[in-house]
Amino acid sequence: MIAVGWYRQGGKRAFDLVLAAPLLVGTLPLILLASAGVVLSSRGPAFFTQERIGLHGRPFKLFKLRTMVDEERDPTLQVHSRHASVTPLGAWLRRFKIDELPQLWNVVRGQMSVVGPRPDLAENVRGYPASAVPRLTVRPGLTGLAQVSGNALLSWEARWAIDVDYVNSVSLVGDIRILFHTIGVVLLGERLATPPSVVED
Repeated sequence: MIAVGWYRQGGKRAFDLVLAAPLLVGTLPLILLASAGVVLSSRGPAFFTQERIGLHGRPFKLFKLRTMVDEERDPTLQVHSRHASVTPLGAWLRRFKIDELPQLWNVVRGQMSVVGPRPDLAENVRGYPASAVPRLTVRPGLTGLAQVSGNALLSWEARWAIDVDYVNSVSLVGDIRILFHTIGVVLLGERLATPPSVVED
């Protein structure tokens, strides 16, 4: 049964605003500096925008710093930092999750949460098995349980299952724990910060 109660009903949104608004203001100089670096180091815009699916299947425009060369590509293809299309600066921005900071604006606007399942593409959502649909009953997050449990080192099915576990037990304590784990992922990287038992070969 999906958890309800004060936190899910309104406390989580308040928690998002208390965290995201000051973080957006505090990291704005870093975002501006990084965006200037993106423009100076490769041809194209500083920011990358893409339609993603949010709460209850509603689409929204997600903001990121551009980390790849500006060219057409398959949006459903998962690209790792070592991919040829990722710029040298982009790889560094991805490593330390700086490219995700503009999504704090998505959080402030109510389209995302600080913690939750990562927002997916419409093409992927249309292919969800029934077991993955509960992901859409909470706002997508900047970070989430799947992101601190292996993320790209796991299969999509494993990530969806972890996200559904999160949805079924969402709580303030759980979100705080995920945020602390996220710091470890940023500092150590996904592979070093992930328990070997959950990483698939």
